[in-house]
Amino acid sequence: GKDADGRHLNGAPRAAARSLVRTMLGRMTRDELVVVDRGEVHQFGPGGGLVAQIEILDDRAWSALVSEGSIGLGRGYIEGWWHSDDPVTVVRTIIRNIEAIDHLRNRIHGSTGRFTDPVRAALHRRTKHHDKRDIASHYDLGNEFFSLFLDETLTYSSAVFVDPEGSLAEASTAKYDRLIDKLGLAPHHRLLEIGTGWGGMALRVAERVGCAVTTTTISDAQLVEARRRIAEAGFADRVDAIDSDWRDLRGTYDRIVSIEMIEAVDWRDYDRFFATIEANLAPDGLVAIQGICIPDRRYGRTKNTEDFIRRFVFPGGFLPSIGSVTASVASATRLQVLDVEDLTAHYAETLRRWRDTFEERLPEVRALGLDDRFVRLWRFYLAYCEAGFAERHCTVNQFVLAGRDWRPDGLALRP
Repeated sequence: GKDADGRHLNGAPRAAARSLVRTMLGRMTRDELVVVDRGEVHQFGPGGGLVAQIEILDDRAWSALVSEGSIGLGRGYIEGWWHSDDPVTVVRTIIRNIEAIDHLRNRIHGSTGRFTDPVRAALHRRTKHHDKRDIASHYDLGNEFFSLFLDETLTYSSAVFVDPEGSLAEASTAKYDRLIDKLGLAPHHRLLEIGTGWGGMALRVAERVGCAVTTTTISDAQLVEARRRIAEAGFADRVDAIDSDWRDLRGTYDRIVSIEMIEAVDWRDYDRFFATIEANLAPDGLVAIQGICIPDRRYGRTKNTEDFIRRFVFPGGFLPSIGSVTASVASATRLQVLDVEDLTAHYAETLRRWRDTFEERLPEVRALGLDDRFVRLWRFYLAYCEAGFAERHCTVNQFVLAGRDWRPDGLALRP
């Protein structure tokens, strides 16, 4: 058989693949996974925790999983080779039972990484053209599509639920306010935003603070919509949305903010990225960055390996770790890390709400001409991410950095 890209999956014969996966599932130490295969029901795991169920609809599901890991898991769902009514719990169960495999992979990279990482860094050839193409492949799907499941602020990043019962729009605004407060934004400041999205942060700053904002993006579709929303809100005199790659930024700003854009920066460019931020920051300025991170223990071995997200959703994307961010800040700049806040539980809830809305509005999704395969891709993508944050397989963090001449107004003990 072949996968969706035309590649042969015969490297892992299906019967052998089924046997191998079942053997691995038999070693589950937590939870329970029920597999319905050819009408037979197989139960794995000791129980006592999560209970997940999947149905195998095509034997290629086994081969894909053995051959490609998380890529094959996602491919199998997208192609309809396996199904579950609750893919979030399926992925959570898998994450909770791969610790031993993760430990082995980390040990292997610990032995080989010091030789292979410098070679990979030397061969780095990522360009602005690559970044623009990869961003377009995701964000230029169409503003109409994203507006179907995002809240009215069109925020495509983790919200912060100050009130657990509040609306998603209220939580998105609370996230913007949290960053505004951390930056201490005032009307006389000049703010640079790296990564416009659809203008949510820029609009909130204009509304609440009223300072001058320059916001940058390389997504054509997002730029058009952000400019429209800015003009419609009457803020065109204080918010300038521009088409600019981060490498090309030139200016001096009192404050800089970037919300979940660092995931589009290659790990080999981190030093340059933070050096560019410092070059555009007033010496006494502040920076706030919200980013999705992976644990430091897995960072090294993921540098040059694909997973489901990088293959099917964000080509060219990469997640930093807290350690990699602080290391680059220390080695490439004179910025100081003032604060790192973990908001991971808020992202799991954000994704749950996006996923629920996506399912509720499936008729409108299909009315846009998007087929069943696309629906399965996005259903699994949202579930995969929600599970990742729910199990802290990845985290979301807000970093605050200070320029070399920044000084606090005064230090006080907190009660």
